[in-house]
Amino acid sequence: MQDQTETSEGETLAFSETLDVRSFLGLSLKNGLLNLITLTLYRFWGRTEVRRRVWSHVKLNGEAFEYTGKGRELFIGFLIALFTVGLPFLVIVGGAQFLGPMYALLIILPLYLGLPVLVGAAIFLAFRYMASRTVWRGVRFHLRGSPWDYGLANLGYGLLVGLTLGWFQPAASMRLAEKMWGGLSFGSLNLRWVPRASDGIYGPFAIGWIGFVIGYFVFIGAYMGLIMTSGLLPTPAEGGEAPAQPTFVFMLVTYAAFFVFALYMLLVFAPYQAALLRAIIGSLKIGDARFELKLKTLDLLGLTVSNIILVVVSLGFLSPFVQARTARFMIRRLSAVGTAPLADARQARKGPGSGEGLADAFGFSPI
Repeated sequence: MQDQTETSEGETLAFSETLDVRSFLGLSLKNGLLNLITLTLYRFWGRTEVRRRVWSHVKLNGEAFEYTGKGRELFIGFLIALFTVGLPFLVIVGGAQFLGPMYALLIILPLYLGLPVLVGAAIFLAFRYMASRTVWRGVRFHLRGSPWDYGLANLGYGLLVGLTLGWFQPAASMRLAEKMWGGLSFGSLNLRWVPRASDGIYGPFAIGWIGFVIGYFVFIGAYMGLIMTSGLLPTPAEGGEAPAQPTFVFMLVTYAAFFVFALYMLLVFAPYQAALLRAIIGSLKIGDARFELKLKTLDLLGLTVSNIILVVVSLGFLSPFVQARTARFMIRRLSAVGTAPLADARQARKGPGSGEGLADAFGFSPI
């Protein structure tokens, strides 16, 4: 990637925020109730309002960002994805059931193998839309690259992760991050992807991987021992004709075991997640300025666990509140060293007319 021609003095980059996360409690209640009333259709406009509020309270060199997206653009994108991808997929899978097991397998298997491609493309398209609707000093951001190239890379790297029993994951994450963040521009001013050798992520990943293997066998052994010795294992009804029915206590213990194991996984992989975020942000440069994220493992773990609890306990109502506190958490730890010729940036093209439909169809959104 060629460097931008610098015709003006560069300026240092200072990030700040004025987010009052408590003000998002009312918005959370409003969005939650309207989503219930409209059978979740309001989510497009609710998501847009959350972004507008968050963006307007995040500042670079004292000047706030602006989000110019519209709820109807998200809604139109959802309809396009629904009728071009979602419904055809359901029709093909449903129709294949009537062709017999062999033909159904030949039709359905390629479709499911293609899901990582679609998911990858959806992630890229959602990020591209958000970039095109993010403005600073009147200049839009822009994402270069192909969503299908990103989707195919997501599939290929996923296969390599499986073949290496997970050990390719750090490399896959960094390469996908390069395809995403390395293609971002502020107007005509390109960000560059320049990884640092000091940002090691395989050490923290090894801790998580070994912790997972040990934890898996310990938890499985403890769970089976508890079930077998406590008499909670479902037994067939009299005569042995009816299938065994799990009791309420058995299901409660099972769900509790999975919950504890999930928390354990968050704990052992927290050092890797923190190192990965630091490495991704630390690989980005604009002009001569390099970004830095001062993120500690325990801080990230505390944020993640508390966010999960807030979302689960509130049945999703507090999602806007969680998004605001997450944005505040990250911005307070984001900085940059060096200067960038921000004044040289020229306006980028508007970008797509609709956005995130495919991502919404898969049930996820960047924010």
